[in-house]
Amino acid sequence: MKQLLLFCALLFISCGSKIDQEQLHLLNGYWEIKEVTFKDGTKKEYSVNTTVDYISLDSLKGFRKKMSPKFNGTFETSNDAEPILIRISNDSIFMNYTTEFNTWEEVLLSLSEKSFSVKNEQGITYTYERFEPININP
Repeated sequence: MKQLLLFCALLFISCGSKIDQEQLHLLNGYWEIKEVTFKDGTKKEYSVNTTVDYISLDSLKGFRKKMSPKFNGTFETSNDAEPILIRISNDSIFMNYTTEFNTWEEVLLSLSEKSFSVKNEQGITYTYERFEPININP
């Protein structure tokens, strides 16, 4: 049964719409994590996030940075940023990260103006939605 489910999942992913390199500009901006799907299929949903990811890409290079949104519409952050290098192979788009502590890769599964998802090397899928700031200034 597990093999059938895995086959169906792979078939669904492979039949999905291909992400074109020219769509990568859609990754630029502020994103908040909405859901994590673990390898065993269990899910964790995030309704509130204290940080968001800011992604900036120029061609196939860029960075990702953690940001803390404030109620006045601004952000607080550190100078730390994770460099991103995009690699395209066999019709798949990979996001490669290297920091002084770690190196990892995620495959981009879906991408639109409002959401994207990636899967890491451990088989965990992260789904993001575009962050919409809440401004409570009068």
